[in-house]
Amino acid sequence: MSPSPTRTTTFNGVALPHAQWRKSSRSGGNDNCVEIADFRATKHAGVAIRDSKVLEGPALLLSPATFLTFVQHAAHTHASA
Repeated sequence: MSPSPTRTTTFNGVALPHAQWRKSSRSGGNDNCVEIADFRATKHAGVAIRDSKVLEGPALLLSPATFLTFVQHAAHTHASA
């Protein structure tokens, strides 16, 4: 995953100003994908996901276990397509 510019994103109205957003190296260089930021070592204790086209928009914060399930399902769905 390649790093994206750091911008302030919000989660439940809480600013996440120090997020290091990353998108997949397979994104093809366009902005039609999602980005993630790792917050496992913070008080938020999860992984944030946002739309790469809306850099200052809201984020979805998932627990590490839920994020892993999401990635596994996405990989399985993509492999089946």
